[in-house]
Amino acid sequence: MSFFKDLSVSSFSAGFVAVLVGFTSSAALVFQAASELGATPAQIGSWMLALCLGIGVSGIYLSWRFKAPVVTAWSTPGAAVLVTAASSATLQEATGAFVLCGLLMALCGFFGWFERIMQRIPPAIAAGMLAGVLLRFGMEAFAALATAFSLVFPMLLTYLLARRLIPRYAVMAPLVVGIAVAAASDSLDFSALSFTVTTPQWVTPAFSVQALMGVALPLFAVCVASQNLPGLAVMRAAGYQTPASPLIGWTGLATFVLAPFGAFGVNLAAITAAICTGPEAHDDPAKRYTAAIVSGLFYLVAGIFGASIGALFLAFPKELVLAIAGFALINTIGSGLVSALQEERHREAALVTFLVTASGVSLLGIASAFWGMVAGAGALLILQTPDLQQLRKRKVESAEHESTENG
Repeated sequence: MSFFKDLSVSSFSAGFVAVLVGFTSSAALVFQAASELGATPAQIGSWMLALCLGIGVSGIYLSWRFKAPVVTAWSTPGAAVLVTAASSATLQEATGAFVLCGLLMALCGFFGWFERIMQRIPPAIAAGMLAGVLLRFGMEAFAALATAFSLVFPMLLTYLLARRLIPRYAVMAPLVVGIAVAAASDSLDFSALSFTVTTPQWVTPAFSVQALMGVALPLFAVCVASQNLPGLAVMRAAGYQTPASPLIGWTGLATFVLAPFGAFGVNLAAITAAICTGPEAHDDPAKRYTAAIVSGLFYLVAGIFGASIGALFLAFPKELVLAIAGFALINTIGSGLVSALQEERHREAALVTFLVTASGVSLLGIASAFWGMVAGAGALLILQTPDLQQLRKRKVESAEHESTENG
C-alpha cells in the first residue's frame, strides 16, 4: 500500500505526539464536563470512546481521501462551554444539544456555507490568528525551564542538535530523551493506570428550548469560531488547499451519529494539526498525510480503552508535554508570522489579529481565535477604507471630468 511506502519514523512520531498533546492538554476538561453534567464513570468512558472513534475514523478517512494531513480533535472550547452550562441542563438535554450541534455543522459543511466564510478571510489575517493561537504553546515550552530545568533543558538541547544533524527526527529525539530523563528521575506516575475495555453507553437525547439556547447554539458557535476556523487556517498556512466543505460536513456527521454516546464535538484540530502539517512530520508535504493517519489510529486504540489511555498519557510530567508541544510548533509559529507580515497592506491588521488571539481574551464564551479574526477584519476595514473626504474629492473630480468631456 502507498501508505506504508510514504510512512516514515518522523511521521509516526508526529502522529503519536499529536495524540499525546491532545490528551494531556484537555482530556481533564472533558472528564470535568461529563462529571458536571452528572455522567457516571461508565458514561465518561463512553464519552472518550465516542470522541476517539469519531476523531480516528474521520481523520483517517479524510486524510486518505484527500492525501492531506487532516487532523481532527474534540472541541476543547466546547468542553469549557459544557462545564459552564452544566447547571442549566441535564445529561439528556446536553446530549440533545450535541445532536443538534452535529446536524448544524454537517449542514454548514455540505451546503458550502463554511467554505464561503473562509474565502472572504485574507490569508494574512488567517496566518496572524494561527500564530497567535500557537504562541502560548511556544512560550510555555520555555517557561517550563523554570519548574523542570533538568528535564526540559536536555530536551531543548536535543531538539537543537537534531534540527542541525537529523531534522527529520527533531520531534522524536527530544521526546525520547524527555521520557528517559523522566523515568530516571522517577517522574512517570502510572499509579492510576489500569487497562479495561470501554463499552458504549447510550443516552437518549432530550430536546428543550433552554438546552437549545444555552448549550446547542453556544457549542456550535465555539466549534465554528474557536476550532474549525483555526484548524482550516493551519492547513492553509501549511499549503494544503483541501476543500473545506467535506471536512466540516463529515466531522459534523460524525458528531451527529455518535452524540448519544457522548461525542459532543468532533472538529478540525488546530494545535495538534500544526504538529502533523509541519516539516518535522515529513520532508515531503505530499506524504505528511501519513502522520494524520497514524494520529487517527492512535485515537482508535485510545478509544477502545477509553479513560485508561487518558490515564496513560496523563502519567507523563506536565513539563514534558509542554516542552515537546512547543518545540514541535516552533517552525509553524515562524511560518505563520512570516505569512502574516509579508504583505505590507495587511501587516497592521494581521498584527492586531495576532495580538488579540495571543492575549487569550474570551468574550461571550467564545475563545480569542474568533475575536482575533473579528479585530483583524475590523482593522482591515478601517485602514483600507478611503475616508469620506477622499470619496468626496473623487466624486468632484469625476463630475468635473464628465462635464469637460460633455462640453
